[in-house]
Amino acid sequence: MSRSIEEVTEAIRQFRDERDWLQFHNPKDMATALSIEASELLEHFLWKSKEESQARCETHREAISEEIADIGCYLFELADNLGIDLGEAILEKIQKNAHKYPVEKARGSHAKYNEL
Repeated sequence: MSRSIEEVTEAIRQFRDERDWLQFHNPKDMATALSIEASELLEHFLWKSKEESQARCETHREAISEEIADIGCYLFELADNLGIDLGEAILEKIQKNAHKYPVEKARGSHAKYNEL
């Protein structure tokens, strides 16, 4: 069952508020926590080939899922705390990227937009 960004954000907010943690969730610490969780996700793939990384996804699916969830929780809450509509911000960024990476130039290429 898929949940909306608003539903997930409300669940995160409720969890946080029941524990009186908003006092600790300033932008710097939220961004730091987000980076730390992203690093914990990266740890699963460190020094692994493409094939080994794919196998790791299968054998450690739950642990990887939990790291992704941690990243999502901090991202959703940070956006909420800053009054940023995450869904709208993502859609706006996709539009900007579409201009930077037009299909006719970017399709199948990993080049940065200024090198296309």
